[in-house]
Amino acid sequence: MLKQELRLRYQEKRKKTSSEDVTEASLKISNKLLELPIWEFEYYHIFLHSEAKKEVDTSFIITLLQGKDKEIVVPKMDNYGGLQHFLLTDSTILKPNKWTIPEPVDGLEVPLNKIDVVFVPLLTFDTSGYRVGYGKGYYDSFLEHCKSGTLKIGVSIFEPVEQISNREPHDVRMDYCVTPSAIYSF
Repeated sequence: MLKQELRLRYQEKRKKTSSEDVTEASLKISNKLLELPIWEFEYYHIFLHSEAKKEVDTSFIITLLQGKDKEIVVPKMDNYGGLQHFLLTDSTILKPNKWTIPEPVDGLEVPLNKIDVVFVPLLTFDTSGYRVGYGKGYYDSFLEHCKSGTLKIGVSIFEPVEQISNREPHDVRMDYCVTPSAIYSF
């Protein structure tokens, strides 16, 4: 299926998913993450979820990372189609952007070469490890510029589709994707 079709289908599926089901799925995903061999690293980049878009609630993952004394890095969209990356601290002020996504107002910027693990937002993914996002290209560009060896982990409340038929050369494959019921390794 084409990305555009998948994007519409999974946005509609999310709309029909209750907030309670999103919360339950998010908690299961965060617990499943404990099974991955990713906990020896220091810097973990994680998106801040939009409740309005019924994204995976990343607050559970953030709590997990804090409990393991990890450095947590969160994104902020810049005016040029890219992302800036800031350390999340107790004093970080978050404000929703025009897409209702919480972002840091400012803070200590973290260079890409420090980031070891990235939790990747997505609408759906396929059995080969490619994802469909919202289509703005923020994460494609970011992932393309991460250092070699950076682990890319998708989180999804839905299971994968067989194949995204119109993958592009700039699409970056994930290393793992975690759903409430399974861990997919690519």
